[in-house]
Amino acid sequence: MDQSFLVMLTNLLHLHNSLDPTTSLISDTLSSTATASPSTATSPTSLLYSSSIAPLLFFTIASVLSYVASTRPSSSATSTPPKTTAASSDYSVSAFRALSTEHIWSLEAPLRDAHWRSLYGLSYPVFTTVVDKLKPHIALSNLSLPSDYAVAMVLSRLAHGLSAKTIASRYSLEPYLVSKITNMVTRLLATKLYPEFIKIPVGRRRLLETTQAFEELTSLPNMCGAIDTTPVKLRSNPNPNPNIYRCRYGFPSVLLQVVSDHKKIFWDVCVKAPGGTDDASHFRDSLLYHRLTSGDVVWDKVIHVRDHHVRPYVVGDWCFPLLPFLLTPFSPSGMGTPAQNLFDGMLMKGRSVVVEAIALLKGRWKILQDLNVGIHHAPQTIVACCVLHNLCQIAREPEPEIWKEPDEGGPPPRVLDSEKSFYCLGERLRQALADDLHQKLSSR
Repeated sequence: MDQSFLVMLTNLLHLHNSLDPTTSLISDTLSSTATASPSTATSPTSLLYSSSIAPLLFFTIASVLSYVASTRPSSSATSTPPKTTAASSDYSVSAFRALSTEHIWSLEAPLRDAHWRSLYGLSYPVFTTVVDKLKPHIALSNLSLPSDYAVAMVLSRLAHGLSAKTIASRYSLEPYLVSKITNMVTRLLATKLYPEFIKIPVGRRRLLETTQAFEELTSLPNMCGAIDTTPVKLRSNPNPNPNIYRCRYGFPSVLLQVVSDHKKIFWDVCVKAPGGTDDASHFRDSLLYHRLTSGDVVWDKVIHVRDHHVRPYVVGDWCFPLLPFLLTPFSPSGMGTPAQNLFDGMLMKGRSVVVEAIALLKGRWKILQDLNVGIHHAPQTIVACCVLHNLCQIAREPEPEIWKEPDEGGPPPRVLDSEKSFYCLGERLRQALADDLHQKLSSR
């Protein structure tokens, strides 16, 4: 019987005795049954006809309490089990410290790094590189958490696409603190590590390696990169002017522009426009465009093709403007001459490198598949993921399952008046390269 019910019953007995001290329900009944004959023994029903009101009051209240006690679920059945803290304890500072300083070195390197990638998107050596480079900057913020623990938390969010609320629950922190730490770490990655790991290949050694690798892939000389854009989906539509963020695929986004080398390493990244912006406009508004058109970037490796001086160039699809340093296909539909169609096929083969690089980027850092940060922090989060992508590519991290991008399309951009001389030179260089390629491959 429920313990609380027994207590109430005892109190009622005391109440009864105080109301009618001449009759005791317990003692008098027991004594009468012991001395009287069965026919004259006091029965429970006879008490109802007592001259005192106390027995009737007692049995009425007792009946009600008995019914309540019998219908109420027992405390053992209804009591909710205490919330387990196993999940949060697995992500505590002490658990992380045990993993990173004790357990990690007892594992074989492949098993250790596979486990680390499953948690944070990269191997343990790459993780320590990131921490070592960010630690001096994080120390200036007076963060109460250890630097490596904070970086691990942010990498977990970027790698798995988790919201601040989910991470807060997992790490037993407030969501606002998770957002604050995420913003700090991604800002440091996008500003402090960007210059070290995302660089235009102006050095002769790297430039030579890049152009030779592209030539082996495409048979086109002096190609040093491939450019493309991709919309990064936003979880919520920004206000005001939400329509300018809606990309050609129908979802709200911001536009990411990258240039990749043959190793799928980005050497330029730009996030400046909402998703409704076309590729050509975004490119023309980028720092790379202004550096190339102003002559700020000078590539010394110049070759001669059919009496034309051909400096290093990047390749893109027909959504980009044709320029001497950015070559695009002759025709998206294959309606050109045999030499032009051959050139287009080889150019698109070179461009496939950047398409694969973007697919790897979104496959490795899943937050870019559905960006769940505020619009003001979206650019730095995207750039931070590009920096981490380069670190993984440089370290030759295993490539994850790639993200499938939708098929692209769109009309070629119009030629601006300020670009007419560049466009004409680009046309001549493109035709010279196409004719030279056709002659070279036809003679084999």
